[in-house]
Amino acid sequence: MNKLSAASKAYLLIVFIVLYAPIFYLIFYSFNSGGNMNNFESFTLEHYKAVFEDTRLLVILINTVLIALLSGFIATVIGTLGAIGIVSMKNNKLRNTFLSLNNVLIVSPDVVIGASFLILFTMIGVKLGFTSVLVSHIAFSVPIVVLMVLPKLSEMNTSLIDAAHDLGATKRDVLKRVILPYIAPGIFAGFFMAITYSLDDFAVTFFVTGNGFSTLSVEIYSMARAGITLTINAISGLVFLVTVLVVIGYYFVNYRAKARMGESK
Repeated sequence: MNKLSAASKAYLLIVFIVLYAPIFYLIFYSFNSGGNMNNFESFTLEHYKAVFEDTRLLVILINTVLIALLSGFIATVIGTLGAIGIVSMKNNKLRNTFLSLNNVLIVSPDVVIGASFLILFTMIGVKLGFTSVLVSHIAFSVPIVVLMVLPKLSEMNTSLIDAAHDLGATKRDVLKRVILPYIAPGIFAGFFMAITYSLDDFAVTFFVTGNGFSTLSVEIYSMARAGITLTINAISGLVFLVTVLVVIGYYFVNYRAKARMGESK
C-alpha cells in the first residue's frame, strides 16, 4: 500500500513537472536581457517595461480583463438561474434533456462554436468587436456555471425550502435567504471558472474579433506568427500571474463561504 502511494505521488510529481516546466521556462526567459531563449545573459525587466509602455498592449489587456469580468458575471447570473430552473423541473425527461444540451455545449469543439457565432453575427448584422466577443464568452461560460452550481443544488435538503415556506417566506425570500446562501460556493466556483475560461480562450475569440479590437490570446498568436520575442514571454508571464491570482481568489472566497456556512450551522 505504501509502495502504491509512493508510486502515485511520484507519478503526480512527474505530471506536474511536465505541465509546469514549459511555463516556468517561458517566464524565466522573460527576465533575460538577451534577445532569445538560448542563453540567459543577465536579469532585466526591460521586456515587462516594454509591455507597459506599449499603449496598444495595455488597451488589449484592459479589454481582456473587462470581457472576462463582464462575461463571468453575466454568465454566473444566467447559469445560476438556469441550474435552479433545471433542478426544479418535475419532468425527469425534460430535465435530462436540458442537462444533455448543457453538456453538449461544454464538449463541443471551440472551432464549431466560434464559426457558428461568426455566421450568426454576420447574418443578423452585428459588427464584430467588443459586443460579439462578450456575447460569445457569455454563451460558452453559462454551461460551465450550470455545471458548477448543480452539485450544490443536488446536495441541498429540500426540507429547508419547505420549512421556509411554512414560516411564511415568499419564493423571492426562499431564493435570496435559503437557496443562494447555500449554493454560494458553487456560484463562486462558476464565476471564477468563467473568468479563467474567458482569459484563456483563443479559438472562439479568434472567429468573432473584428478590426480594432483584440484580446491577449489573439494578440499573442498574431505576435508569435511574426516571430517569437521575449515580449511575448513577458505577456504570457503576466497572464499566468493573473490566472494564479484568480485561482487564489477563488479558494479564498470559497473558504470564507464554507466557514460562514459552518458558523450558521
